[in-house]
Formats: sequence, C-alpha cells, structure tokens
Amino acid sequence: MGRPKRNLLATAEETSTPPAELGDGQAIARVKKAEGNNLYSVELASGKESLLVELPSRFRSQIWIKNGGYVVVDTSAFEDRDNKLNGEIVNVVRDEKQWRKQAYWPSEFVKIPTYLEDSDDEESIVGKMPPAEESDSGE
Repeated sequence: MGRPKRNLLATAEETSTPPAELGDGQAIARVKKAEGNNLYSVELASGKESLLVELPSRFRSQIWIKNGGYVVVDTSAFEDRDNKLNGEIVNVVRDEKQWRKQAYWPSEFVKIPTYLEDSDDEESIVGKMPPAEESDSGE
C-alpha cells in the first residue's frame, strides 16, 4: 500500500518553500548524476569538490531529482560514520525562482537561460518557403 497522502503533501510543502537560513554544515549543491539506488553525485558551488550524498527515505518515491537540479546537502550528517558517503540530502530545491532570492544562494550557480538569445544580425527563416531551385531542363 502506498504512503498516506498527508505524508506526500507534507514533503511537497517542505520542499516548496526555502528555509530562512541554512544550518551548520549545510550547502546548496548541483546534482551531477545518479550513482545508484538513492545515491547522487553532487558538486558544491566552488565546482572543485564533488560529493556522494544519500537521499533520505522521506523523499524516496515522492520527490524526483533531475540532473542539473539543486539540493541542500548536510555534510555533517555522516561525520561519525566511516563510509563512502559525504553527506545527506536534507532538502530539494523545487521552486528555483524563490530559492534564488535567498541571501545564501551561491553566486556561482547562475541561471542558465532556457532559450538562446536570438541574434538580430541573422534573418529568421521560420515560416518561410524554401528557396525555389531553377530547373536546368533546357526549355
């Protein structure tokens, strides 16, 4: 049987609004790729450090994480354990526009435009017929 709807709604509400501030050991990271079952490779804002983090059970099968998306990781979550994990995902950035307004959002994570800027120098060929070829049939 699936999880109760109230749990799903509570998780969705938790991830839809950004916190007022990040806790100690927490940082925003960009998801690079899925490394296994509920394990993700993420990069911090510096771009130099790559971490392997785990998705907690409260997010599993409820919140989808896409490559290039953003998450909040807690790097102090597994300090006392000696394993390959560098941290745990504590929140998933869903409404990126709201999160970017926060003071703690890293300036290194710039917004990538969805559409490339159109160049005014090039003439658009959208909606135009292809050029007619002259026939060389010798008529």
